[in-house]
Amino acid sequence: MKECSKSIMRRLHEPNFANRYFVGDGLDVGGGPDPLGLYIELFPRLKGVRTWDKEDGDAQTLDGLEAGSQDFVHSSHCLEHLDDPAAGLANWFRVLKPGGHLVLMVPDEDLYEQGEFPSTWNGDHKWTFTIRKGSSWSDKSLNLMDLVADLGDACEVLKIEKLDATYRYSLPRFDQTMTPIGECGIEAVLRKRTEEELAQGGRRPKQGIVSKMEAFLLTGFQF
Repeated sequence: MKECSKSIMRRLHEPNFANRYFVGDGLDVGGGPDPLGLYIELFPRLKGVRTWDKEDGDAQTLDGLEAGSQDFVHSSHCLEHLDDPAAGLANWFRVLKPGGHLVLMVPDEDLYEQGEFPSTWNGDHKWTFTIRKGSSWSDKSLNLMDLVADLGDACEVLKIEKLDATYRYSLPRFDQTMTPIGECGIEAVLRKRTEEELAQGGRRPKQGIVSKMEAFLLTGFQF
């Protein structure tokens, strides 16, 4: 039920979405029913976002899009529909520019499918997801942390979060995404490291020395 739209108010309260993640020109994979582009004016550094849906081609391969062509990639509840989520995630990461961000949401198997698969609520779901489990009740369960690890050293994990702030654990089994507030998912934010970062083993500060005046302006203390 319009999971991208549900996420907007939450994301507006996290400055990184406006200042770092949704910056420049990006791609919204599978966003046709509920596109991120509807909210472009709320993220002042977002210049433009192209919605990639079925008429544009396979969301798993993104054929025709060059590697390193996108400032950011967003996908809300598309990965679970792919035949090969690992291949899809790799291609979404492939088209990112170095320094760009991949923001995605998938349903959490315990919050959404709630112990039954094939999914009661969406018959097109091919996989269930968890952040990390040693074992699962679902024979189609994928650990998001494992999928992210397969992206290699170029992937910097900024956030993997279970979206259960509005989930009501006391209720009997039903699809809580049908309510105006239930997200029932997992959100991940990944960053593509630059070649320089890969060569030096991480992000390092710029060269140079902070002057006494700059230090005072930054800290409020006289050095």
